Amino acid sequence: MTTSATPRQSLGFLRQRPRWAPPAPLFLLQPLLRRIAQTVAAENPDMFGRLGPHYNALFVIDPVDMPFILLLRPDPENLLLALHRRGNVPDHAARISGSFLDLLMLIDGDLDGDALFFGRKLSVTGNTEAIVCLRNALDDVEGSIAGTVANMFGFAGRAALEALRRASAKQGEPA
Repeated sequence: MTTSATPRQSLGFLRQRPRWAPPAPLFLLQPLLRRIAQTVAAENPDMFGRLGPHYNALFVIDPVDMPFILLLRPDPENLLLALHRRGNVPDHAARISGSFLDLLMLIDGDLDGDALFFGRKLSVTGNTEAIVCLRNALDDVEGSIAGTVANMFGFAGRAALEALRRASAKQGEPA
């Protein structure tokens, strides 16, 4: 009898490294994250208006099944999207935690944040008003932010996003 890997197991390569390997230097990914943030911001300049006084708030986006967190400051004049190690979480206004796939599909628009929150798959702490403003800003985005990012990487990016979407859909199927 064969068993198929669960979506979490199939994404294990993203969070596991051999014991002998040093942790990846996160600073190498910073230029890529900067480019992603700038591209999304340039394609969706109107979303910043929905943030109100929280445009310069720092948000921690915590994919709990990954070895890092993301720090987001959605200020169009001082935009920040940066990786941090779990043990080095800076001061922040709000934190949004969930599995990598759930957070990705939330940003992609395929999952409802309320359903994730009330299903206890999404945890929100800190300034709730700031989180609601961020959610409203993301809800106003036409199309898919994940799709925009995938398109930056051409065919490989689109194929990777489609594989992640399939993994997410499979995760939501009844056992």
